[in-house]
Amino acid sequence: MPDTTLSSSVGLVTPQTATFETDFHLACGKHLPGFELVYETYGKLNDTASNAVLVCHALSGHHHAAGYHHLDDRKPGWWDSYIGPGKPIDTRHFFVISVNNLGGCHGSTGPQSINPDTGTSWGPDFPIMTVEDWVKSQALLADRLGITRFAAIVGGSLGGMQVLQWPITYPERLANAAIIAATPKLSAQNIAFNEVARQAIRSDPEFHDGWYEQHGVLPKRGLKLARMIGHITYLSEHSMGAKFGRDLRTDSLNYGYDVEFQVESYLRYQGDAFSTRFDANTYLLMTKALDYFDPASGHNNDLAKALSNTLCRFLVVSFSTDWRFAPERSRELVNALVKAKKPVSYTNVDSPYGHDAFLLPNDHYEAAFGAFMRRIYSDLNQGTL
Repeated sequence: MPDTTLSSSVGLVTPQTATFETDFHLACGKHLPGFELVYETYGKLNDTASNAVLVCHALSGHHHAAGYHHLDDRKPGWWDSYIGPGKPIDTRHFFVISVNNLGGCHGSTGPQSINPDTGTSWGPDFPIMTVEDWVKSQALLADRLGITRFAAIVGGSLGGMQVLQWPITYPERLANAAIIAATPKLSAQNIAFNEVARQAIRSDPEFHDGWYEQHGVLPKRGLKLARMIGHITYLSEHSMGAKFGRDLRTDSLNYGYDVEFQVESYLRYQGDAFSTRFDANTYLLMTKALDYFDPASGHNNDLAKALSNTLCRFLVVSFSTDWRFAPERSRELVNALVKAKKPVSYTNVDSPYGHDAFLLPNDHYEAAFGAFMRRIYSDLNQGTL
């Protein structure tokens, strides 16, 4: 852990596990005979349990959002830029919870877990998850921790979808919602990208219809391609051009199909790294949860009606070069909140980094997000939250 980060980091953190032993019924019609959630906490819960903030993660995210697991860790949690002392989610004031979603591959019950009915891993038999399922499991964890109402729930991308679902499912259980780089439903183009990624995995000869673990192999090629496809959509044309341009790895063209351009090398590296640390069945179910999310679908496709019973304040943040979840999609959500007469603040942040911008430092983003969180802390102090 770099010494220069100690003053602004939550420091060393240890994941925890919550075990739930009763049946958990899912939107797909199936159920889990109990499950486990792995989570981390940062900061201290106050005496009234009113200062809790839930952080929801994106597709390839997990519970390790801030701090370090070991002194020799070279990188902190995935949202360390925004969680910690003096940061927008200030752990001097808030008790922060970050959970690995059900179906994940970082400790929570998922396809790699043991199916109690068979004594072997669930594999492709693990049921499809929805955003609503995740929210319900997070509510059970909140109950376990003695939290009846969150001061705020925040998240980006797929995490932002979970944030949006929370006040629809549990309007009384949160005071504020920060929905960042997200969308109220995927476009056809986004569903198409997810399907291409899934087919890359499913067509890998070592996928074995999802039973690759029993064959002692991993569908690395498929996962690598899926990650390469996804990674392209997370970056903007500007950021890729600025970082790589048309730079070659050597001084001349090779006139072949091996890696020649720096951007090719980068994508292959990202794909290779991802293929060894993420589970293929988890990737499939996470992308399906993205595809299925559409809270307006149960309200005659009227998003404002879907939001009509929400009781919290909203912050919506988009990024100018995010073409995966474009600013137009955030404005669609904002317009629905305005139509439903809900309190909402919105900012579109100018950033060259595409969808990944929600993970990166940015003065405008930090100022808007920080102001929102400081207002929440002020409300806590005044007893008006």
